[in-house]
Amino acid sequence: MGVVSRSWDGGVNAGRDPAELRHALGVPIMPASLERALTHRSYAYENDNPPTNERLEFLGDSVLGLVVTDTLYRGYPNLPEGQLAKLRAAVVQMGALAEVARELSLGAYVRLGRGEQVTGGRNKPSILADTLEAVIGAVYIDCGLDEARALVHRLFDPVIARSARLGAGLDWKTSLQELTAVKMLGVPDYQVEESGPDHQKSFRATVRVGGRVLGSGQGRTKKAAEQQAAEAAWQAITAESEGNLATENGDLRDRGRADRPGEKPGDKPGDKGGPER
Repeated sequence: MGVVSRSWDGGVNAGRDPAELRHALGVPIMPASLERALTHRSYAYENDNPPTNERLEFLGDSVLGLVVTDTLYRGYPNLPEGQLAKLRAAVVQMGALAEVARELSLGAYVRLGRGEQVTGGRNKPSILADTLEAVIGAVYIDCGLDEARALVHRLFDPVIARSARLGAGLDWKTSLQELTAVKMLGVPDYQVEESGPDHQKSFRATVRVGGRVLGSGQGRTKKAAEQQAAEAAWQAITAESEGNLATENGDLRDRGRADRPGEKPGDKPGDKGGPER
């Protein structure tokens, strides 16, 4: 995750200007509120203990939970309570929040202590997730529930839609295993390679099903890479199945037309098949 050379806090953090983040969020949050939402406790310990983002994180967690719960309740009226709870957990879990934060390049704006910076704190899922919740809390304080709700919808509606496609386990590896079992394709086999220094590992996973490589993925953790690979394989198998079904339906239509007098495979309904007059 790149950062620009301009510093916004006296040179301790060479992070991006929070004004850029305010523009990306599209909400009229006050600069001081956003600065607090971006202040990690490791920075406070090294810089005369300014207010950290922990109280805002506490608040933002509740706002996020409320908006996601309301969205699921209204959007999926046929799901039982237990499944709604699992779906909500999948949407607001740390990994999902961290991915949304990465899409905003949120790590580039966080004020961190030196120790956290040198150990890759700008990309740690826990820091990214907590900071995103703090930003949501700050938006709620400054702009009210309607603005906070609109922001959550912009950031998390794609996560909700994606999670709703998953199986009972609400993760891609479980969903892929269910799909391959139903289609009798065999058990998915994962291979993972790692690279990079210890504090900034990168993992690449591939998954084979029935001897074929059907998906690959990359991530900061082995689990994240495997989940991405499983999603790619699930999409590939689903697309292949839909293609086969469309072909079979087309063959059936052609055979049906051939059985009718005066029609050949490929004729449109109503074509007589005879010479033009």
